Amino acid sequence: MQTTTTPPHVPLIDADALAQLQAWQGRSETLADDITAAPVRALSATLDRDDPLPQAGTHLPALWHWLYFLPHHRQSDIGEDGHARRGGFLPPVPLPRRMWAGGRLAWEAGNPLRVGDTVARTSTIVSVTHKAGRTGELVFVLVRHEVRNQHGLALTEEHDIVYRAAAAPEEKAPPPTPAPAAMPGDAAFSRDVAPDDVLLFRYSALTFNGHRIHYDRRYVTQVEGYPGLIVHGPLIATLLVDLLRRQVPGAQLARFEFRAVRPTFDTAPFRVHGKPTESSAGGSKTFSLWAEDADGWLTMQATAVLA
Repeated sequence: MQTTTTPPHVPLIDADALAQLQAWQGRSETLADDITAAPVRALSATLDRDDPLPQAGTHLPALWHWLYFLPHHRQSDIGEDGHARRGGFLPPVPLPRRMWAGGRLAWEAGNPLRVGDTVARTSTIVSVTHKAGRTGELVFVLVRHEVRNQHGLALTEEHDIVYRAAAAPEEKAPPPTPAPAAMPGDAAFSRDVAPDDVLLFRYSALTFNGHRIHYDRRYVTQVEGYPGLIVHGPLIATLLVDLLRRQVPGAQLARFEFRAVRPTFDTAPFRVHGKPTESSAGGSKTFSLWAEDADGWLTMQATAVLA
């Protein structure tokens, strides 16, 4: 009897291809911008906050620097997914699905970013790594950003980007992780978020983010294989910090780190939670923050350290 065997998987990225991508390591670019008031007003409205109108000298809330240094690629340079075509500052990774996987940020004491500042951001590609995961090939790109104003260094950020292979018909999602909030009373404070089309559109517009997974339902379901529109990772991180700011008015962050664990979709509301860590419960200087989807699965984990 004749038997058939499944042909071995041929990786898209072999040693030579990885070496070519790693040639991008060490590349840097510097962008200039002005911290103007209009984006601050707009994000405040998007987050449903009742903040005073920003004016020159107003402190920029943590993570709101993502409203600046926006990509302004020409329309003819945009790829199928809504991002700029590969091979500019970022390496031309030949994997179609791109996500913001997490990051680590540190603010310089005594030099907050303020409305009215003239700022510059220097970005450097630190590393390009490849591995085979349960759902196919993965490429991780680590970018380091340094933001300076007229007084010097104000913020250092490490930005983790992950590229994934196209969805296979038989692909199964990784096993989910239960959120800590599944245990009654574990969260000290929480908030429900309805990720409707308008919220996702407004955040995409504020960050000039053309990635179609956030607003094009046909593309995200039929091409990338997801069940619904994907909530921006930076938006969830911003909502976690916003939750902390509501709980601790006037809080200034010294450090923040976050990791996306599982995509969040617009198909149901999700929740953001926070609590002081046990080691800092007395002074409440360090907080554990996390997001969970409607099924109780952990979608993002974060730690915030107050100044």
